[in-house]
Amino acid sequence: MKFVNFVLLALSLNISFLLSDVRADDYIIDKKGMHASIQFKISHLGYSWLWGRFNDFNGSFSYDKNKPEDSKVEVTINTRSVDSNHAERDKHLRGKDLLNVDKYPTARFISSSFVQKNDGTGQLKGDFTLHGITRPITIETQYIGAGKDPWGGYRIGFEGTTRIALSDFGILKNLGPASKELELIFAIEGVRQSR
Repeated sequence: MKFVNFVLLALSLNISFLLSDVRADDYIIDKKGMHASIQFKISHLGYSWLWGRFNDFNGSFSYDKNKPEDSKVEVTINTRSVDSNHAERDKHLRGKDLLNVDKYPTARFISSSFVQKNDGTGQLKGDFTLHGITRPITIETQYIGAGKDPWGGYRIGFEGTTRIALSDFGILKNLGPASKELELIFAIEGVRQSR
């Protein structure tokens, strides 16, 4: 009987070890070291691109290279941190007819599915909330790389892009026919968390 109990205990420990070994890794987006960015670009009168970024955001994700479809991503953006390198324009961007940051201080993305191809490209789908409105979006992703860092940690990086129509999120200010859509660019480096 003792032998049977010993075998059962050994099997349960082995199964627990195997299950823990295949679990997806959890990552925190490296905002502290600023090895991540969320940028945007929008056409200016159809003649050039206006670039900007959000300086303050937080996020996390889980990722298993053997089962990328199980990945989960969550990002929260402080809309007040919008920065287009022009103080007066930023004041306008924060105003009621655009981001209205006093009423809607955050934007948020929560993933619902992820499909990754062998070449590292993929599609991340989820719900994006901006200006108090939530819509499904698809982010085209590219795996950049992964490995150990000089500080004893482990990091992984992705890039993603998506386009959104401002009117879909209740931003109805007429910026001209060439400026109805905005492109978002995510450059994400995650630091693996201890299990």
